[in-house]
Amino acid sequence: MTTGRRGLQPRKQPRQARAELTRQRILTAAAHVFAEYGYAAGTTNRIAERARISIGSLYQYYPNKDAILAELLIRHLDAGGDAIRSRQDEDEPDSLEEIIRGFARPVIANHLDDPQLLRVMMEHGPRSPELLEKIARHERERVAYTQDLLERHPEVRVEDTYVAARLVVSTVELVVHQLVAAPDSIDTERLENELVAMITRYLTAAPGGAGGVERPRNGGRAPGGPGARPS
Repeated sequence: MTTGRRGLQPRKQPRQARAELTRQRILTAAAHVFAEYGYAAGTTNRIAERARISIGSLYQYYPNKDAILAELLIRHLDAGGDAIRSRQDEDEPDSLEEIIRGFARPVIANHLDDPQLLRVMMEHGPRSPELLEKIARHERERVAYTQDLLERHPEVRVEDTYVAARLVVSTVELVVHQLVAAPDSIDTERLENELVAMITRYLTAAPGGAGGVERPRNGGRAPGGPGARPS
């Protein structure tokens, strides 16, 4: 698989509405082709045919199918990030359980459009430096927001809010990726309920378990000194 920077960059960025529509048609067609045929058989010829354009026109926009899949991955990440940021702009519920539900629900919703395509992106998505940096930046933003919330909420009992924030963010992402894309996927309402219950119970459990000695909260911080968060 091509993973070099040049091989994953779109060949031209549309400047006119007609060109943008063509690019959208390519991406939409690619999403359907990858979901239907898988990545190996999801050739650029099939994508061009589904988009009703010539293969030459497709190559004016993307050098190969790796570049197309990379852009689909970026769009998936951006959609998830936008959904979570819109939730953060709303008033927070009083209940910690409902706050965690507000974390889990948009992540699940962002994975429901086509589980087959999600599986292709998970298994074959190119890992360019730009894409890896975007993934890392999304995670840093979410961890910082989550840590701040854990430090402020009275129901939270965890000692190390930085590690707890990373666990919450990673657990929601990885569990949803794994189970929504699985061939025997779980009913999403049941998945949401159990995921929220698991995380809420972890965050509200007494530190050290029954009979344990509580230590001051916020003992764990992101690297960089007191009060620092990932940047």
